[in-house]
Amino acid sequence: MTSIKININDVAQHQVAAQQLLEFAGNERVFLFDAPMGSGKTTFIKSLCHYLGVKSPVSSPTYAIVNEYEGDSVRVFHFDLYRLKSNAELLDIGFEDYLIGTNYVFIEWPELSMTFITSAIKVEIKFENNIRYIYAQLIKTS
Repeated sequence: MTSIKININDVAQHQVAAQQLLEFAGNERVFLFDAPMGSGKTTFIKSLCHYLGVKSPVSSPTYAIVNEYEGDSVRVFHFDLYRLKSNAELLDIGFEDYLIGTNYVFIEWPELSMTFITSAIKVEIKFENNIRYIYAQLIKTS
């Protein structure tokens, strides 16, 4: 399967949706969240983190650029690249190092990161007939 569509209209569905998305991703650990402001990117990332065993509060890294969380034997890095203007800013924070290993990397506003990504799960949040869905697909850039 190269893509998946998951209903996330109700927050109560998010835990099942998080499990479905992570199972779909398999060994892929980089997730690119492409959706309009206010569409629920951070809310769904909270559900993914909860499913991965993160106990600490999960919040938007809008001003910090990246938040780090410890889960059940996994580390999660949650990026919000909305405020960044250039690839040089990504290099300044050591972005490439976050992509190494078995860490989960969730990236909101991923456009600038694409030059560093070789493969990822692209996650789009869309509305269809007033129902919110996640559309996810594996992308390879090289």
